[in-house]
Amino acid sequence: MTMLEKSRIVTMDKITALSKRRGFVFPGSDIYGGLANTWDYGPLGVELKRNVQHLWWRRFVHQRRDIIGLDAAILMNSRVWEASGHIEGFNDPLVDCRTCKSRFRADHLIEERLGQQVEGASPDEMSKIIREAGLKCPVCGNATLTDARQFNMMFRTVIGPLEETGTEVFLRPETAQAMFVQFKNILATGRVKVPFGIAQIGKVFRNEITPGNFIFRLLEFEQMEIEYFVKPDEAAEAFETWLIDMQAWLSEIGIRDEFVRLREHDADELSHYSSRTVDFEYQFPGAMGWRELYGLANRTDFDLTRHQAFSGEDLHYFDQAENRKYVPYVIEPTFGVDRTCLTLLIDAYDEEATVDVNGKPETRVVLRFHPRVAPYKAAVLPLLKKDELVHLAKRLFTNLNERSSVLIDYDETGNIGKRYRRQDEIGTPFCFTIDFDTIEDDTVTVRHRDDMSQERLPMNAVSEWLDERLT
Repeated sequence: MTMLEKSRIVTMDKITALSKRRGFVFPGSDIYGGLANTWDYGPLGVELKRNVQHLWWRRFVHQRRDIIGLDAAILMNSRVWEASGHIEGFNDPLVDCRTCKSRFRADHLIEERLGQQVEGASPDEMSKIIREAGLKCPVCGNATLTDARQFNMMFRTVIGPLEETGTEVFLRPETAQAMFVQFKNILATGRVKVPFGIAQIGKVFRNEITPGNFIFRLLEFEQMEIEYFVKPDEAAEAFETWLIDMQAWLSEIGIRDEFVRLREHDADELSHYSSRTVDFEYQFPGAMGWRELYGLANRTDFDLTRHQAFSGEDLHYFDQAENRKYVPYVIEPTFGVDRTCLTLLIDAYDEEATVDVNGKPETRVVLRFHPRVAPYKAAVLPLLKKDELVHLAKRLFTNLNERSSVLIDYDETGNIGKRYRRQDEIGTPFCFTIDFDTIEDDTVTVRHRDDMSQERLPMNAVSEWLDERLT
């Protein structure tokens, strides 16, 4: 454990508890005892999530002329998954405990207990490692783990009124394939030419054996993904450019550099479609350690070539400038929405020793979100619940809502100190407090979340002041 990691206050338990207490994330099916590895985004969580998605779409689609969007169906023709290799090869290595019947991913077990990277290793190789190391079941502690075996991670369902006569289909395990399948239609309608990208944000489903870790690994989750089509001889350069763009995105949403690193995949762990893959890893607290946050892959021409062969459609690109046809290579930057939200919560979490309004010691919990991603950008608070203050506070709240597209909170319940603490804990960057001086001089107190400093501001300047700090 590094000195940097030792100095961190945050734990996964603290994040999970805060998320439920403040309405970021709730356990799925909570009143029925839950359903493993399913979670629901609460009122604040959904705003955090939407902010991430909106910023990503704005940065990578609206602000670029070379990327256009797609929103594809979750269900696709099963031949798609044959062509992509998912039916044959989308497998994870599974081990069971003979004693307590718990199930685990063999590769995760080896990586967590032995610190060995075994991505790409066969089930037989993993079984040998487990036997020779005498690995024990993490649940019951017995050395009674089975050999590793493969299981397909796609969820199956049936289209039709009767299961036995219906058509078997799969919930998509990734968003990428629709962008390859629609490549020809987008060329015909999108007014694009190589190099260009297709972007999509959407739900995907994987029947994984997960170790928990809150919303890090889920049965259903959302991806923000781009398939960027390039000339084969320009793929290496495009890959390097996308590395820079992905690093810039992390800075834009406020993730600290010291907890992020790049990890190049070894040749023996590359996916079957990839000639090069780099993971952006984040140092999660505690035993989780360094885990994949995002991925960047050079998928070569694998996908378009396979879909061309399986569908019979010509998916070559005709380059008018060079008067030649070729199958483009694809550079794929993949961003997980849920992992981004989890990382933002962890990275923003802080605790400070301070005193309450009565001078008693207390711990201030604060989420230091970048204002771009904070669920509430500001809160309007009357100092006391008195008519003359409430009237002015509601007037300011209405004005901010009418003039701004961002979410503003309003709170008049409880003492002002507790309301400040709640806004700190949900990550609101600024509070505008209406007090008795407001009645006299039409100014408000601006309280800054990060250092709790305060300043006075004319009420009619608040909207412009806030816009400047959010842009």
